[in-house]
Amino acid sequence: MSIRLSAAFALGITGLACGALFAAEPLELEVRSVPFDDTSPAIKTNYIPLLHANKPWRFCVLYPHLKDAYWLSVNHGMVQEASRLGVGFDIFEAGGYPNLARQIEQLKGCASDEFDAVILGTVSYDGLTPVVQEISRLKPIIAVVNDIATTGITAKASVPWTEMGAAAGRFIAQRHPPGSPPVTIAWFPGPKGAGWVSFVEAGFKEAIANSSGEIVMTLFGDTGLEQQVLLVEEVLESMPDVDYLVGSGPMAEAAVSILRARGASDDIKVVSTYLSHAVYRGVKRGRILAAPTDSPVVQGRLAIEMAVRALEGTLEIQHAGPPIWVVTPETATQEVIDGSLAPASFIPVFSLLPLAP
Repeated sequence: MSIRLSAAFALGITGLACGALFAAEPLELEVRSVPFDDTSPAIKTNYIPLLHANKPWRFCVLYPHLKDAYWLSVNHGMVQEASRLGVGFDIFEAGGYPNLARQIEQLKGCASDEFDAVILGTVSYDGLTPVVQEISRLKPIIAVVNDIATTGITAKASVPWTEMGAAAGRFIAQRHPPGSPPVTIAWFPGPKGAGWVSFVEAGFKEAIANSSGEIVMTLFGDTGLEQQVLLVEEVLESMPDVDYLVGSGPMAEAAVSILRARGASDDIKVVSTYLSHAVYRGVKRGRILAAPTDSPVVQGRLAIEMAVRALEGTLEIQHAGPPIWVVTPETATQEVIDGSLAPASFIPVFSLLPLAP
């Protein structure tokens, strides 16, 4: 279902649910001291958003997909901020990480004069670089969420995905320090070749190296729920005594249902590498032990704000993102949830009309 809204109408319907988020309140961010270098020191900053855009800018926004709640939450953040600032956008989603050719064609369409800037959630780290270089000569390109080769990129609203993997790994390492009884881990990094997967995997492996945990099986796959169900079942058929299932939000969601059906929920533990609505419910119910969150709602808001600043000549921070929190039943505060999850009633908005000047 494709939803087309005016910014004024969107502001009204979402403002009822999210009131205070529409005020130009500071955002707690971590700014990279060297832009586009995730290994550079992070500087904690209370970021002051713009009050309003100078013009009713319109953005071409690309997503890898809208098959899980993660990108729905990014979309929610973009609707919030675009409505508040008086700008608009059109969303084009590739349908999944294998669809690089489709996203390349969508990105080429962003060169149209009807769009003032591009916000790019990529399916590939460097597969779009030639087109990015070409379009960057015409308009700003803001990267959001997924890591990407930075040639031609104006700014990035993202967190270090290495740290997301490391946060999940450290959680397990704290439960199973070196010298404790060994535990086995089935590892589901995500789609091979996606811009974030190699970084998540590197962070996770480095963190569990200082533990008694051992990865005994690794399965890559698209983050669609159906694919993840097949992967979880494959692991459990071949290794029914594995101790941990660790991986993406859809994997964790699939694992909860499958383990319950097998009567194995108390024997096999689940850890997610990021937060979604289903993962949050699993954490609250004790079926998922923990999940780091990179606050996708905040990243969506920040990407819109950065695009406006890039067009209006006020972009000073080129690379920033929210701090990473590990969500457990004890740390699932309302602040974390507001920055991470779209409201249950939210449906994706594919086209948002800017406010008239």
